[in-house]
Parts: sequence; C-alpha cells; structure tokens
Amino acid sequence: GAEATEDGDSADDPATASAAAARVRPGPQLPPTVALASFLTGEDASDYPRFSPNWFRIRAKYIPLRLSLKERKKLRLVMAAMSVSEYTDRVDSRLHANAQKRFRAQIENICAVLAGIAVGTNFEIGKETIADHDFQNHRKFYRNIFEIARRYKVMNPEKLRGDYGKLVYMLQDTLPPQTRELLQFSCVMPLVTVHDYLLQNGAADMLLDKDMFIVTREVTADGKSREQIRQEIKVKEHTIKSLAMRYKNDMVSDEDLKQCMYSITDNHSYLRSNREPIDKMLELLKTHFSPQEEDPGEFSLAICGGKEGARLTHSHAKQFAFVLQSLSLWQAITDDMFRLWYLAEQDLLAEDLTYTLKDTGQGVHRLQAAPRVSAAMRAILYKTQQHVGEWVGSSVIHLGDTNVPNALVFIDKYTQVPRILTPIIHTISSIPTLTKDPKVLRYIQETFGSETRLVRIILHDFFKNGFDGSGADNFFDAGSCIDGRLTSAWHWCSQLESKPFYYVFKLAGFTGFDGDFQQ
Repeated sequence: GAEATEDGDSADDPATASAAAARVRPGPQLPPTVALASFLTGEDASDYPRFSPNWFRIRAKYIPLRLSLKERKKLRLVMAAMSVSEYTDRVDSRLHANAQKRFRAQIENICAVLAGIAVGTNFEIGKETIADHDFQNHRKFYRNIFEIARRYKVMNPEKLRGDYGKLVYMLQDTLPPQTRELLQFSCVMPLVTVHDYLLQNGAADMLLDKDMFIVTREVTADGKSREQIRQEIKVKEHTIKSLAMRYKNDMVSDEDLKQCMYSITDNHSYLRSNREPIDKMLELLKTHFSPQEEDPGEFSLAICGGKEGARLTHSHAKQFAFVLQSLSLWQAITDDMFRLWYLAEQDLLAEDLTYTLKDTGQGVHRLQAAPRVSAAMRAILYKTQQHVGEWVGSSVIHLGDTNVPNALVFIDKYTQVPRILTPIIHTISSIPTLTKDPKVLRYIQETFGSETRLVRIILHDFFKNGFDGSGADNFFDAGSCIDGRLTSAWHWCSQLESKPFYYVFKLAGFTGFDGDFQQ
C-alpha cells in the first residue's frame, strides 16, 4: 500500500487491484498460530503448491526488483559513505551521559552522511547543501538511494553485513518526530518489489501466467549434455521475449518486464545455492545414521548433559530426531528468507516500535520488539513441527531480548547456516579426490581406517557435538531453544581446530566458516 509522507509526497502510489486479483483463489483454512502470522505478515506462499500461479503471486510481494545499472552506481555511492561512517560507534556509545548528548550525536552523524552523499553525487550541489543545511530539497533522492541499498541487501542477505547494519540503524534514528522535524523529511520509503512494480504498471497478470515457471527457472548442468543445456537456454530466452511482449503496455516496457522475471530468477538462484547445503546435510544424516539402529556402537549420537560440554541429555534416536528437526527448520527459514528480510525491515523501521540501548553482555545493542518477524517465525516453526511430527526440545524463539536484541540480529544469524554447512559438505565430497594421492590415502587409512569411516567420524562429531545445547554460559542462552540450536552449531565450528579430522578440512581447502562481511 501507499505510505504518505509529511511533505505530501507519496512514496508508493496506490493502485487498484488488477484483473489478476479476481482469479486468485482463497487460501486454505489455517490454525490460529498461522492465522495470526498471516494477519501480521500477509499471505504465505507455502500455503500453495510450489510454482503455482498463486505461489508466484505471493512470492513476488517479497522479492525486490533487481537493480538497474544506474541504481548500482548509486548503491556504490551510499555503501562507500557508510563504509567510512562510524555512526553506530559514535551514537551507540556508552560515553553519552544523557539523551540530549546522544540526540546531538545522532543529528551530527546523520547530517554528515547526507552531506557526504550529496558531495559524492555532485560537488557543487553538495557544497550548497552543506552551506545551507538544506537537505529537504533532495528528499526524493535520499529516499531513493537508501531504498536501493536496502533493496540490494534483501536481494543478497549474506552481503553488506557491516555497512547495512550502520545504514538501517541510522535510518531508524531518522524516524522519531524530533529528528524528522529537524530534517523536515523522511529518509525511508517502502521497498520496490516485483509485485508492487507490476501492480502499479498494470501488468500484475503476468505473475499468473502459466509460462512463469519456464522464464524464472534456473538452467543448471545436473548431468545434462551440452546440447540439452543449450536447448533449455534457447527455450527460456524465447519464452521470456514472448511473455514480455504479451504483457507490455504504455506504462511498462518489455525490458522492464524482463527485469521483473530476472528478479524472480535471482530469488530461485539464492534458494538453490543456500538450501542445497541443508538438503545435502539432511541426506547425509539419513544415509549414515538411523533412529531405529539398536546398537550404533561408536557412532551413537547419544549425549549426556555435563559430559563433553553437552547441556542436553538425549538417546541416539532422540538426538537423531533433534538434528533432523533443526535442519528441517533451517531449511524452511532459508526457503522463506526474502520474506523474513522484508518483514525484518518493516519491524526495524516501524515508527511505532522504539528501541532501548542495553548492554547484553556482548556489547551495547538496540533492544526492539519484532512482531512481524516473530509471527512469521512462529508460523514457520508450526509448519515444521507438523511436518516432522513429535518435537524434541524447546519451541522458545528468542527475539527482542538480551539473547537476540532485534530483527536484524535474528535474521542475520540464519543467513550464516550455509556458511556452517558448506565447508563440512565440501570436505566430505572432496575425500574421494584427495585419496587419489597415495600419501593422503595412506594418512586417512592409518588415522581413520577408511574413507567411509572418516566420513562417518566427521558427521558423527557434528551431529552429536554441534547440537548438544552448548555455546553459552547458561541454559537460557543456549540449550534446545530455536536460537540455541544455531548457537551450538557455531560453537562446534569454533572448536574445529581441536578435532582429529581438522587436517582433512585443510587438505580440502578449508579457510574458515565466515566469509567476507561486505562482498
């Protein structure tokens, strides 16, 4: 919907529903937990068959529009400004004795960023803006350039982890009435999504077209011949051109419609690359371990609280179920990551949700409620519980407390799941190649017995010690809660160097679990 700003501008022009809305079938009856989430967060695509017309329509509401070349230039400018900014260091510091001093620091640093962007765009205009302290004449430019950076982040959740944090916290501080009164405009506008763009330009029917599956699917190798791949690319390109010509009108060109299709393809690409490690880990769990195994011997997944750092006590079968459920939940969260980021932004930049600064034991953080993300997570958890059956462990979701201060911290944690799993899967898949070297083969045979046994040793250690409730000082911060499962996995990663198979990871090219925070 439209968000009217105080100066009369409309950040997102309202549009009447297109003919597509008339053909949308109502969703199924939902249980109370999921119904509440739907009320707070909107429709959930998982209520419909994957790649069905309604699935595309709902997913498109949370898929940002891919950046154009001009927008990418603006992105580089705002990210350069944020990379040299020390906004959070200066504003969220313990040194501010009172609210007035902190407010002054906020205004000074916000104006510094706005001035820097203005000078970086046009030196003469920037010089005049700084001299007159008149930023409101360029309010549309500022809203647009900040929206571009936010949109890029939602499209690429694993990138810009440092600079985006500074940006969203700065925008958060522009929302209070006293700040907006001084700036005389709002720096925030709604994200441009594929659905909103098509709806505003009278082309929303395209999302319900039967060819959407063809034009948005990824063309992957998957054992295909070169000729098969070429043929699939040819069919896809022809269908994209045909669909764009079919739905173009006076308000939107065929090239703009192609950009919308490519944006949805980007979403599919993200899902494939980030879900694949979880899918493979689930497959490895089911292949190498079984909950029905009566005497798993040395490869028993059983854990006992107080032994080897474990905080939980599970039998082999119960631990198998616990790991299976945790991976299944991570899979569902990753599948819905774009919607969760969209909702996280709405919570972070909501005018009615204020935050408080608090020392959480891991530094000063902004504690803020996140009702939209919380509701969405409860719905995802409910559906996962229905899928896996009996639930092992706690269902508590930490959000807005000292463990997980706000929506940004919460969502950022789950973008790291592929970073945890990918090195493990890569090492296991590299073992057959490594053993082609006679010296490596002899090392593995003498140390671990065989290639197969080495694989089971690695997986056994991860499934047992990476899901044992460890990683924090007390049961409230770790344990079996939803957030604690990820904490335990990160704790296992921090101890990899002490594992007997660490050198196998190094031979496979392992450098670390966490990549570049920016690129």
